[in-house]
Amino acid sequence: MAVAPSIPGLDDFVKHGDPKRRSDAARKISELYLAGAAQFRPRHVDLFDGILSGLVPHTEPAARAELAERLSMLGNAPPTLVDLLAREDEIAIAGPLLRRSPVIVEPTLIEIARMRGQNHLLAISERPSVPSGVTDVIVRRGDREVVRRIAGNAGARFSLPGYSSLIRRACDDGVLTLSVGQRADISAPQLKELLTGSADIVRRRLFEVARPDRKAAIGEAMAEISGAPKPSAIRRDFAAAQRAILALHQAGRLNEAALLDFAKAYRCEEAIAALSALSGVQIATIDRVMMRDRADSILILGRASGLKWATVRALIVLRLGPGRAASATDLEEARLNFERLAATTAQRVVNFWQTRQSA
Repeated sequence: MAVAPSIPGLDDFVKHGDPKRRSDAARKISELYLAGAAQFRPRHVDLFDGILSGLVPHTEPAARAELAERLSMLGNAPPTLVDLLAREDEIAIAGPLLRRSPVIVEPTLIEIARMRGQNHLLAISERPSVPSGVTDVIVRRGDREVVRRIAGNAGARFSLPGYSSLIRRACDDGVLTLSVGQRADISAPQLKELLTGSADIVRRRLFEVARPDRKAAIGEAMAEISGAPKPSAIRRDFAAAQRAILALHQAGRLNEAALLDFAKAYRCEEAIAALSALSGVQIATIDRVMMRDRADSILILGRASGLKWATVRALIVLRLGPGRAASATDLEEARLNFERLAATTAQRVVNFWQTRQSA
C-alpha cells in the first residue's frame, strides 16, 4: 500500500522545504495516517513514522498539540513520533501522550519522569496503569499535588521502597494519608505504619470515608496502634457486677434498657458486665475498649452489638466519668460515624479484638 508517494516531492519537503510547506505536508500526511490507522500493518506504521518524525517537529506548537491529542488515543500510533512529542517541554503537546498513550514504553516514562518538571510528572501520574519503576521516580521527585495524584491512582503500582517513601511523605499530609489508606494494595503492616505516623483526626476521617471492605482492616490497625493487647491501667473487680447481671438475666430483665440505665447512673462495672452478656464479647475486651482515649472503639462495639445511638451515647459519656461532659460537636460527629458504620464491618473488628484477647 504505497500511500507516501501520493504527495509529490515529499523528500524535498522533509529536507529542504520552507516552514509553511513542511507544515502543509505534515498536516496532509497526518490526516492520511489518522484516517487509515485502523487498517495499517506494522510496515505502514513504520513508513509514516519515518516521514512524520522528520516533518512534525517543524510545525507550529498548536498543530503538534492537536496531533498529540489524537495520537494519544491510538494503539498503533507511530512510536518514534510519539516519543518525540512526549519529550517536548510544552505540556500541551506532551501531556495527552503522557496521560494515556499505550505506545510509550516504561523506560521512556522513567527517563521523562527523571528529566522533566512537575507538569510532566502529573500527566504521567494520571495514566491508567503506572509501573512501580515509574512511581519510584514520581514519589521521589514529585511535589505534593503530584504525589497525591499518584497515590489516588488505583492503576499505579508501588515497590516496597516506593511504598515506604509514600508513607513517609504522608506523615505531614493528611490528604495523602487518606488516599494511601484507601488503596486496595496496601498491606496490613504498611497500613499500621501509615496510621502510626498520622494524627488522630486523620485516622478517624480515614475510617469514616473508607469503603466498607476497607473499614475492617483500618479498624484493626487502629486497634493495634491504640494498644488493644495492653491491660487497662485501672484494675476493676467485676465479681459483684457479674452477680447482679446474672440475677437480671434470671429475672428476664437483662436487655438494652438495663444497660442504658447502668450507663446513665455511671455504674461502670455493671454496664461493662451487661454489655458483655448482651454482646458475647469478653468483659476484659470491653473494659479495654472503654478505657481508650477515642470513642471510635465504642462505636464499633455498639454497632456490632446492635445497640441504639442513645445507648452508645450514654456509654461514651460514661467513659468520661461523672462531672465531665463530651462536647456537642464531638457527640454529633460520633453519631454520624455510628450511623455510617456497617454492622458487618464492626463485627469483623470485634472478632479481631476477641482473637487478640484470647491470644
